[in-house]
Amino acid sequence: RFMTDTKVHLLDGGTLVIDGFHAFWNRGPAGEVRFPCYSVLIEHAEGRYIFDTGYDFDHVMRVLPFEKPIQDKSQTLPGQLAKLGLKAGDINYVINSHYHFDHCGGNKYFGAACTLCHAKELEASGNCQPFEHLGYSDMSFAPSLAAKRGLKLPPDPLLDMYTPKFETLTGDQEIAKGLRLFETPGHTAGHYSLMVELKNRRPMLFTADACYSKKNMDMMCISSFHLDPTASLASMKRLKALAEQHDAELFYSHDLESFATYRTGADFYS
Repeated sequence: RFMTDTKVHLLDGGTLVIDGFHAFWNRGPAGEVRFPCYSVLIEHAEGRYIFDTGYDFDHVMRVLPFEKPIQDKSQTLPGQLAKLGLKAGDINYVINSHYHFDHCGGNKYFGAACTLCHAKELEASGNCQPFEHLGYSDMSFAPSLAAKRGLKLPPDPLLDMYTPKFETLTGDQEIAKGLRLFETPGHTAGHYSLMVELKNRRPMLFTADACYSKKNMDMMCISSFHLDPTASLASMKRLKALAEQHDAELFYSHDLESFATYRTGADFYS
């Protein structure tokens, strides 16, 4: 049923805007920085995995309209999967690097999948610091936690039937052959980055929000949305070291210039 050779598809989920002082903490320059949000589909011998699920347009317009989302219907996860001849029900596992709204907004589509995340991250999303409330504002990935936090989810037929199965992890983990999660906390309490080993090229190391862009890495400058800036910097240094150790290519989460060079949609890495 599954390919034996691993394939990686990057699924374009549209763009958002933040200020330059948030993208590059206390460095800037100020002004709007538009950045991409994408999901990673991994076709693997052990199943189909999605790493991060982007943002939900309606949620952003309701709660964070100042981030000026641009996303058409083809950039929703069902729209992106349809281009590959897949449906949400074909996905076996959802892996979330962390539970900020722009990385879990599509979880609700995958009611049949098992959800993997860091134990500390699941805990934090239900009990976050006051300054993290906007980051953790989309709780559609865990309706029961939303109720616990007193957040009322808007009516959504998908969520009426949605009781996700969570498998929580701690520490670095190889979740399937050649799929490795590395702990990179700081941006959030339980942040994971993902490395995928492939047959025909160097490993792909997805930083997620431990590092937004190549410029962040080059400047060793973290972004401002963080729980612990010191841990954030240590995680960036760790990613750099992991890339060297494994001869892996870094793929950044929110880097418009880099994203323009990535293969997306039906085009894949293998």
